[in-house]
Amino acid sequence: MNKLQAMEVFVQVVDAGSFTRAAETLQLPKATVSTLVQALEASLASKLLHRTTRHVSVTSDGAAYYERCVRILSDVRDAEESLSRHRFSPSGRLRVDTPTGLSTEILIPSLPDFFERYPDITLELGTTDRPVDLIEEGVDCAVRAGELLDTNLIARRVGVINFVTCASPAYVERYGMPMHPRDLERHRCVNYFSAKNGKISNWDYTRDGERIDMTLPGVIALNDSGAYIQAGLSGLGVINMTDYLLNEHLATGKMVRLLPEWRCDPLPVHVVYPHNRHLSAKVRVFVEWISELFANHPNLRLQPADTAAPVPPLPSSARPAGQGD
Repeated sequence: MNKLQAMEVFVQVVDAGSFTRAAETLQLPKATVSTLVQALEASLASKLLHRTTRHVSVTSDGAAYYERCVRILSDVRDAEESLSRHRFSPSGRLRVDTPTGLSTEILIPSLPDFFERYPDITLELGTTDRPVDLIEEGVDCAVRAGELLDTNLIARRVGVINFVTCASPAYVERYGMPMHPRDLERHRCVNYFSAKNGKISNWDYTRDGERIDMTLPGVIALNDSGAYIQAGLSGLGVINMTDYLLNEHLATGKMVRLLPEWRCDPLPVHVVYPHNRHLSAKVRVFVEWISELFANHPNLRLQPADTAAPVPPLPSSARPAGQGD
């Protein structure tokens, strides 16, 4: 038995809570994963896992051994990378999850530069508005906008997303131009709801010290950024969405900006990864690359004040992470 491989398999099984998901992440047969864990238990003369038909959990001995394994495997990787860093570029499969709109408009068009720098990395890029469990689904890191509620994640703030309120010219011609946020209560609005908890996002505005935070009755509610923008383009109502997704439509006149003197609350953007997941070279270079990408984007870059202190969670009334897509 390869003890280090068995330890790595055991750690992945604990992280995933399943032999099947661990096997998929490691790209090994499920039988191999099970055999290695059994051999590890036999060599230690100790039961490490409780197994049921639906779930796997650690025993008290398994929990203690898990923590040691994580540290040992991290030390081994550090030693290997310290020797290979100057000779080889980062390599291997990298699994990243990103919001749909951010992927299609910002990340994917810029990926040729990433692969030019790191040709030995194979990227599996999940583009979904669905909340993803990084540990259970074997994701190395994720880009998330909005509230960070998972304390099991380490987060690095890389950017900020701003919002604009707009509508199609046909809508404005028919229903008029709102002059104050409260006027939206008499308009037809398109709402956005969280894919995670179904909560309808608030509409918030600030100007000269005046703040307005309200929930508007909508004609339709959506939870996908592409569908949401299409609703606005189709004249269904007023929308409030990220500026980088709407700039082209505003520039071409397909959408008209409303309430330009009012500012909506921005959303912070983070790259996150699990506490117990070693930050490998390929994850590290991806985080650095995306930080640089955001820093060079006029709509997404952090201002100096944004990086001066740790970022607290947004208040509960803020938009769910999904609308940062």
